[in-house]
Amino acid sequence: MSINDVSNLFRFAGGLGMFLYGMNIMADGMQKTAGGRMKQFLGMLTNNRFMAVVLGALITAIIQSSGATTVMVVGFVSAGVLTLQQAVGVIMGANIGTTITAWIVSMSQLGDAFAVMKPDFYAPLIIGVGALLMVFAKKQKKKQVGEIFVGLGLLFVGLAFMSSSISPYTDSPIFAKAFELLGGNPILGMLIGLAVTALLQSSSASVGILQTLAMNGVVTTNAAIYITLGQNIGSCVTALLSSVGGSRTAKRAACIHLSFNIIGSLLFGILGLAIFTISPAIAESNITAVEISMFHTVFNLTNTVLLFPFANQLVRLSGLMVKEKTEGEDAEGEEMQTLRHLDERIFESPAFALETAMSEVIHMGELTMGNLERAVNALISGDETEIQAVYDVEKTIDKMEKLLTDYLIKVDNLSLNEHQKLVVANLFYSVSDIERVGDHSENLAELAQSMVNEGYHFSDTALEDLEAMSSVVMDAFRYAIDARKNGNMDAIRKVGQLEDAVDNLEEELREKHIERLSAGKCKTSAGIVFLDIITNLERISDHAYNVAGYVKDEL
Repeated sequence: MSINDVSNLFRFAGGLGMFLYGMNIMADGMQKTAGGRMKQFLGMLTNNRFMAVVLGALITAIIQSSGATTVMVVGFVSAGVLTLQQAVGVIMGANIGTTITAWIVSMSQLGDAFAVMKPDFYAPLIIGVGALLMVFAKKQKKKQVGEIFVGLGLLFVGLAFMSSSISPYTDSPIFAKAFELLGGNPILGMLIGLAVTALLQSSSASVGILQTLAMNGVVTTNAAIYITLGQNIGSCVTALLSSVGGSRTAKRAACIHLSFNIIGSLLFGILGLAIFTISPAIAESNITAVEISMFHTVFNLTNTVLLFPFANQLVRLSGLMVKEKTEGEDAEGEEMQTLRHLDERIFESPAFALETAMSEVIHMGELTMGNLERAVNALISGDETEIQAVYDVEKTIDKMEKLLTDYLIKVDNLSLNEHQKLVVANLFYSVSDIERVGDHSENLAELAQSMVNEGYHFSDTALEDLEAMSSVVMDAFRYAIDARKNGNMDAIRKVGQLEDAVDNLEEELREKHIERLSAGKCKTSAGIVFLDIITNLERISDHAYNVAGYVKDEL
């Protein structure tokens, strides 16, 4: 091996590195720019399977990887955000969306009209403009556009590096022999495509490498077809690996993706074998990068059209591939459901991961709201069953706090824009405030228990005062959770008004109770409990005000 061979090997490795890194940077920049729009996609996923296909294609076009999209779908299904029927459409769309990268790669071969689109012509300029935007732009959105430019430029420079390192060997007999072998053996060709895609964890990247070889005229049509079919099957490996250890529905979603691509690849493989047997000239002719893009697109569109009416059958097939749960596996506590919903597979899309975290924070708030109501009822009624229930739920709230905090730390390290970073920080604070409300509810239950144990009783006036203040406090916390859930400015204003009312009530009730103590209308020991109760209620109102305030900052 000469020094030139070593240099070309290094050049190819560097080109591959820039290509993969460029794809990664471009996808990050596009996700940040999309921001909240990614969140809206999920809301559009109703039972309209056609819309699911369209959205799957759009999401994959942004993320630049069908494998990554399917991993997210596995996470969504596992978290209960999507049904398997909805997931089928998204998976079909993901296969269509992944063809975008192939067309980007083949731009340089689209003819003289697209001469200015050749990578070596404009890629350096794109990188330069992108770098300037990233360094000097003041607005975050311009910086994100700069990231997209730099990623796209690096992708093209990487392709140029790979192409130039291969070009000296295009006449080498090893390529002719290799592709003659692959073209004559469909199974071997598909296995090669599958293996490379599984290794790179991206069908877009492996198709890009195949197109680079095609640009140098060393790929035959039959070999390219079989390798491309294998690459489509290989794109399922990422989702299959991510579903290991997941729920049954997560495994079924991954199996739907696998069966969809295997069925399509087998149909096209048999059709291709028939055509190449009838016309050997077509099989042995060289294929271009544009023609690979065309086949990749036609394959995925046709496969989707053919199997679209059989989506329910694909779901049933996945049920046969993954065994039913054994008895007892369905029972889950609240914290286990939260853990299942906080699926790290959704990290493939930071916007979706953030939305999932927000949903679970709201769920924690609703659980805490129920415990607060339970604690207040225990104070009024002295029901020891209610008191015990408060203790049990508080343990769950504490576990949820830890799960959510750990998850938010991971989300904070994802590619987020400034507003999303603010939301993550506010969710951290919200979890802490909600947990403190849970603690105060537990304090109220303990005070109720002490009243039962000691046989304390409040006067009718004191009970009426407690019920009045408790009602206002519970309304404040309820509105705070609603503000977080719906981004409702009216709810935020309502929390502020109720917080003022609680402060005034606390001061008023404290003075009235001291008067009752002085007049001997209330026992001293019961009076201390009463004051502790209104203090805890006032603290709960403060935390409700904090939660609403975080939402106000975001709006």
